[in-house]
Amino acid sequence: MIALDILSDGFFAAIAGIGFGSISAPPLRAFKFIAILAALGHACRFCLMTYLGVDIATASLFGGLVIGFGSLWLGKSIYCPMTVMYIPALLPMIPGKFAYNMVFSLIMCLQTVNEPEQFEKYISMFFSNSLIATTVIFMLAVGATFPMFVFPGRAFSLTRH
Repeated sequence: MIALDILSDGFFAAIAGIGFGSISAPPLRAFKFIAILAALGHACRFCLMTYLGVDIATASLFGGLVIGFGSLWLGKSIYCPMTVMYIPALLPMIPGKFAYNMVFSLIMCLQTVNEPEQFEKYISMFFSNSLIATTVIFMLAVGATFPMFVFPGRAFSLTRH
């Protein structure tokens, strides 16, 4: 049952990664690697959060690292820059629920300015969701770009023979 949960999480992340990749029109040879990276990164985050109780920001950092190092390793075999593969693979990991709740609570906060109890509730929700969404996105970016700073020569030679 656990394996099925992990595989289904990875499968749907792979589909989303392919969809996000198609927007930026990468070479056709990159799509299967985008799908693999999205599946591995999202499954890593899912496992850390679900089975080990790790918070979403730390789990996103590790998922981003998996995608970053994977794009560095796989990019050489298809002569494709890291960013072409890791950006679409990261997008399924953007915390949409928190971003939506951030905007929703901001709107509700503005609508309840004259009701102090409701205003406090929504302003608290706004800052909480903003903090989580911003931190997760930052950690994804750090995790994905970290390999470029550790191996700069390799990262910039992916498209050269």
